[in-house]
Amino acid sequence: MRICGIKLTHDGAIALVEDGRLVFCVEQEKRGNNPRYQTIDNLDAVVVALAEHGLDPQDVDQFVIDGWDGEVESQFQVLSGVAPITLKGAPYVERNARGLLTSRDGFNLMLDGRVFPYKSYPHVTGHVASAYCTSPFAKAGQPAFCLVWDGCIFPRLYYVKPRGARFIECLFPIIGHAYAVAGHHFGPYKQASRTSWDLGIAGKLMAYIALGSVNEDIVAVFQELYEERFAADMEHARRHRAEVNSEEASLEAMHDFFDASALRLKDKLPEDVLASFHCFLERLLIRQMAIALERHSCSPGPRNLCIAGGCGLNIKWNSALRATGLFDDVWVPPFPNDSGSAIGAACSAMAADKGFVPLRWSVYSGPALIRSDVSSEWNAVPCTMRELATILASNKPVIFLAGRAELGPRALGGRSILAAATSPAMKDHLNDIKLRELFRPVAPICLEDRAPEIFSPGTPDPYMLFDHQTRAEWWNKVPAIIHLDGSARLQTVPRTSPHKIAELLVEYEELTGIPLLCNTSANHHGRGFFPDAAAACQWGRVEHIWCDGLLWTKTVVSERSPAERLLSV
Repeated sequence: MRICGIKLTHDGAIALVEDGRLVFCVEQEKRGNNPRYQTIDNLDAVVVALAEHGLDPQDVDQFVIDGWDGEVESQFQVLSGVAPITLKGAPYVERNARGLLTSRDGFNLMLDGRVFPYKSYPHVTGHVASAYCTSPFAKAGQPAFCLVWDGCIFPRLYYVKPRGARFIECLFPIIGHAYAVAGHHFGPYKQASRTSWDLGIAGKLMAYIALGSVNEDIVAVFQELYEERFAADMEHARRHRAEVNSEEASLEAMHDFFDASALRLKDKLPEDVLASFHCFLERLLIRQMAIALERHSCSPGPRNLCIAGGCGLNIKWNSALRATGLFDDVWVPPFPNDSGSAIGAACSAMAADKGFVPLRWSVYSGPALIRSDVSSEWNAVPCTMRELATILASNKPVIFLAGRAELGPRALGGRSILAAATSPAMKDHLNDIKLRELFRPVAPICLEDRAPEIFSPGTPDPYMLFDHQTRAEWWNKVPAIIHLDGSARLQTVPRTSPHKIAELLVEYEELTGIPLLCNTSANHHGRGFFPDAAAACQWGRVEHIWCDGLLWTKTVVSERSPAERLLSV
């Protein structure tokens, strides 16, 4: 049974599941240096993705399109070749508590000149299915709660068993975009416009708040305004809660909330305001989660939690939920945001047929590296992991391209820029070459067995989805990966992993005694991962590129940045 899941809107992607195994997932932003969050505007992308794996659309048993905006149904205007067509899909949210697996069926999916039937499940169904089916709980046959908090919906709690799932309740009436809307009113991304939108602001603010401190007086202002505008039994608050399906109304309500906040917080530093808002939301999330769990008892056994939706990328909230002790275990897939929605669409069809069964999958299931011509300004020689570790130990960053790309928005050693973490100037240098703000952190990638020695808690975290504090005795040893608040967005790698990144970390550890490296994504600013060595060479901001066994070195070196000059002192 072959199921092809398709996400047409932002974070567009195509995924293929065959007999319960993920064969591939191609996110459009990871093709040809496409912009981040790239949509699928032409269905030929589906034909191409299948052909790359030796398949024709006729080889697929079922096509599934992820649902989108709409209370009753969604609509998509796309091309198939040069022919414009309209596809109808399921809405964003299920229509009733047990309606997650209610599909909307269509019959005009045109691929390569032929028409195919398709199904469409609500957008949130894909989040629930992708989070649970990839979890260890599904593998063990255990039930789990599932929190879905996306940009324009309130946080929604579900309960999933292998044989079915049901909606429990909305935890509170604040949309996930609240974090980004806050950035329109306070801090370095403040702007007057209420219509322009940057999906990357929330992640940047998560780094920016480390510049500030939580002020309880500011938290009290947010709490008071929340009670008055969103939670109270008053007409405007009831209207806000009822307009859950209106993206425009929800965003407008959040802007009004922050307008009122700004009037009362004129004398406060923006970094303190944003740090305090983060704290307010985190406390609200934990408090309402605890109340919901008390209200909805479940069968005896482990109490597990899956987290999905764009807010699942907030490592501080993930860590806070895990630290409450409310759950025995917490799972966040490496693609909690819409980058996992094509997988979720396929898993939804699988669940409708067989129940919420486990998916066999690997995080390295993205596009394979492609072969293309590299400029004559670059020379290539074979390079072992030991030789590459020696280059890294000399404070030279390296673009590391290995095998198939990782799924989700975070570079996990397949499409990474790696560097030694031993110099405090390296963080500034990496931010400089990436054209990022200097307050942005650089993540560590670390051998799993040594992580507890360096980080707290230092538990296995293969997908960079939880917050870890760097232990004080390591601050001077690896300063480049320590954020302003002492935290680190850790990725752990078992030294027995077959992936090349594990071999490199072992060699680097043997050479230096340090079991970790700096790790940031290898991409053009605002675009997806490099698809090949040629793209990385054309970018040209790093002098060494390792790509599946070959080391490409730039023969003409540009003038060094101030941070790079400090590295050579």
